[in-house]
Amino acid sequence: MATVPTCCNCFANGYSDEKMKVTQTTIPGLLILEPRVFGDERGFFLESYNEKTMAEIGIRDRFVQDNHSYSARNVLRGLHYQMQHPQGKLVRVITGEILDVAVDVRRSSPAFGKWEAVTLSGENKRILWLPPGFAHGFRVVSETAHVMYKATDFYTPQSERSILWNDPDLKIDWKLDGEPLVSAKDQQGVRFSQAEVFE
Repeated sequence: MATVPTCCNCFANGYSDEKMKVTQTTIPGLLILEPRVFGDERGFFLESYNEKTMAEIGIRDRFVQDNHSYSARNVLRGLHYQMQHPQGKLVRVITGEILDVAVDVRRSSPAFGKWEAVTLSGENKRILWLPPGFAHGFRVVSETAHVMYKATDFYTPQSERSILWNDPDLKIDWKLDGEPLVSAKDQQGVRFSQAEVFE
C-alpha cells in the first residue's frame, strides 16, 4: 500500500527549505509543491523530482511511469482513477496553463467527496501531489498545454474508472470559458454516487 503523507503542523502554512516549498491543501494528503527555481538572463533551472527531497516531505512512493499529454484550449480530461492498481501522481505543466482538479474518493477520509482545484502552469512551476485514492482531471486554460505526470503504478485499462466531469453532486467549478472538449469515453463517466470508491 502506498504511503500517504498526513496533514501536520509543518504543512499548515507552507514548509520551506532550500529545495522545495510545500503547501497542504484543504484535503489531507493533497499537496502543492513549489521547487526552487534558479533563473537568469539565459533562462532557468529547477529540480522537478528528487527522491531524497520527496522522502523528506513524506512522499516515499516509488514512481514507475512518466506520462506526457498535449491538449488544446478547453480540452477537459477526467475524472480518472484506478481501483485495483491505484496511482499516486505528481502532476506539472511544462508549457501552458491548466486547472487541475482532484476529487477525494477515499470513503475513510474526512474529505470524502470533496474536490480541490489548483492552477498549474509553465510559469508558476507548481507540482501537485495526488496520493492514491483520488480521481484526477484537468481543463486547459491556455491555447495549448503540455502536461507531465509521474505515476506510482502502471496504467491498467481493466482497473480504470471514470467519474462524470460535470456530476451535479460534486458541483466542480471548472471555470469554463466556452464549451469544453470532452472525449466520448469521458462523457460516459458514472455519477459520483454510483462510483466505485476506496474504503
